[in-house]
Amino acid sequence: MRYLRVVEEGGRYVASLAETVTPMPAAGEVLIRVAASGVNRADLSQIAGRYPPPPGESDLLGLEVSGTLDETGEPVCALLAGGGHAECVAAPVGQVFPAPAGLDLVTAAGIPETFLTAFVNLIVEGGLTREATVLVHAGASGVGLAAIQLAKLRGARVAGTTRSAEKLKAIAAVGADLAIDTTRQDFVAEIERSWGRDAVDVVLDPVGAAYFAGDLRVLSTGGRIVILSVMAGSETSLDLALLMKKRARIVGSMLRARSRAEKAAIVTRFKDELLPAFSGGVLGVIVDAMFPVERAGEAFQRVRENRNVGKILIAWRRH
Repeated sequence: MRYLRVVEEGGRYVASLAETVTPMPAAGEVLIRVAASGVNRADLSQIAGRYPPPPGESDLLGLEVSGTLDETGEPVCALLAGGGHAECVAAPVGQVFPAPAGLDLVTAAGIPETFLTAFVNLIVEGGLTREATVLVHAGASGVGLAAIQLAKLRGARVAGTTRSAEKLKAIAAVGADLAIDTTRQDFVAEIERSWGRDAVDVVLDPVGAAYFAGDLRVLSTGGRIVILSVMAGSETSLDLALLMKKRARIVGSMLRARSRAEKAAIVTRFKDELLPAFSGGVLGVIVDAMFPVERAGEAFQRVRENRNVGKILIAWRRH
């Protein structure tokens, strides 16, 4: 089968198709013939050597796919720890779920990593409740747009931030009550002006050090800050007195490193609670761009340059 090999050369990503053997599913796995795979920032970290796959998982790139089961032809999506940017992948049964009816199969590749990341961090880790107030940083990313949709579905009030004025419309379009361009506005001041002090119950933060002090300042008593990436640094100071005063909780979260059993439990809950909302059109994948596999290098470069609004997908089949 063919798979993507991606390297960095002169500040740009160069992708090429290479050949390897088709994976043989082990016990508890199924073979998926890939229709499309989603590009994520985790792929870029792996290319740079900073984010290796968990032991025993495929060392090929790719954390989410859509496609068809080899044995039955059933259209499915799958959350992966690796191996998705290829024509075929062996996926753990517990991490496979039906592609939503009525949604194009290629587009469905944008569900697993983004929506499951949003689900686990907002609802499982963040304990999101109805009528809560949520702050989503990097709100125009794939995960950000998914998180805003999930929070609104749960009846929350949502603020989303971005570092691009051009992306504000996308954040508002998926339901955010407050869209903030942090290159021109201080997100703390904007939230306090609109909603008052100590207003946010759950913060979803993939930015890290640069925003942490502000996250704590806007947090409500008993609120949670969920850190899922550190794009702007991993080391910061912490006002312990304010942390205690607010009885705040800081949660570090990573989806890829979780065990297969834990991921299966998360996927089961996701299927029960949220998957029907895709078929009904209540939730949707916001696709920024779809590249044929022959132009995959452009897909990775677009993510690196932070030009995407929503998901970037690689199509392995022509439709």
